[in-house]
Amino acid sequence: MKSAFVADLQDGQAVASFFLVREKEIRTSANSGKSWLRLALADRTGTIEAKMWDNFAELAQTFAADDIVRVRGRVKLYRGEKELTIEQIQAAAETDYTLDDFLPHTKQDVEKLYAQLREEIGSVRNPWLRKLLQAFVDDPDCAAKLKRAPAAMMMHHAYLGGLLEHIVSLCGLAKRVAQHYPEVDGDLLLTGIVLHDIGKTEELSYARAINYTTEGQLLGHIVIGLAMVRKKIDAIVDFPKPLATLVEHLIVSHHGEYEFGSPKLPAMREAVLLHHLDDLDSKMAAMRETLNQTPADELWSERNAALRRNLLNATAFLAPGETSGEPKAKSSAQAARPSGGATLFERVASAEKKRS
Repeated sequence: MKSAFVADLQDGQAVASFFLVREKEIRTSANSGKSWLRLALADRTGTIEAKMWDNFAELAQTFAADDIVRVRGRVKLYRGEKELTIEQIQAAAETDYTLDDFLPHTKQDVEKLYAQLREEIGSVRNPWLRKLLQAFVDDPDCAAKLKRAPAAMMMHHAYLGGLLEHIVSLCGLAKRVAQHYPEVDGDLLLTGIVLHDIGKTEELSYARAINYTTEGQLLGHIVIGLAMVRKKIDAIVDFPKPLATLVEHLIVSHHGEYEFGSPKLPAMREAVLLHHLDDLDSKMAAMRETLNQTPADELWSERNAALRRNLLNATAFLAPGETSGEPKAKSSAQAARPSGGATLFERVASAEKKRS
């Protein structure tokens, strides 16, 4: 079983554990002519650069990218970054590891999420739309993929179960928005939410690493999803053609702009809402991931790829007494106080005073 995870590795630590090979290449120095094996090794907590300097030529032929390997080596710092110097490496037997250790996955209960999705679909009053949605969630193959598929490669919900988590989150948003805009057809909006990214179950591969399938590379999830929905619609006798066109429009327009890959622009209320809710949920999820990985005593995060900017840890400004005029509980202030003595808020206030 796996004994050490990337996120926990420390400088100088001896390591004997299993890792997923994300990248593999043999590099040669132009100056010395010396070659080495360079790998990117990963698990569900992150990726670490790894190098093997000696006696690697034959070993490198025994495994490939996306294989699980057993590694023995030691962690060291190189230019401020942790890397693993490999002493031994060998391909692992499938009985030695659990795949869930190597790919990030939702922290939520997948079966509960799927039960929530089925409950949402059961509330749809339009019989045609309910039949269409049930045709997907009652399909064992589709159900298995929906429970496992990520919502993206990198930008948001980029982990196993991410697509299902994203869909259920959007269902919650749709309920609230449909109440605020009673002219919106809630059944049609919910249908678009459940099906807008259904093509990602085929666009992405997620057995050992999250990547694009050949079909995904060539067609993309909008085209794939449109074909999947049409196939289900064609199997429902007498499904109304005009209603089918509306569902298809939701799928092809949900990216909102031509430049973002939508073949058509949203042209009805439900399509505009679907686009903006999808964009909102994806961006908030991407921000959550970035800020969760930002140390509590840091003001700014690393660059967020989805928003193309660094993010402010705004909780630093929500200091004791800021919103209510009363100090927060002592435990909260203590939690915000780093070893240097001043609270993060006090450090921010001091920095702002000096700046002005």
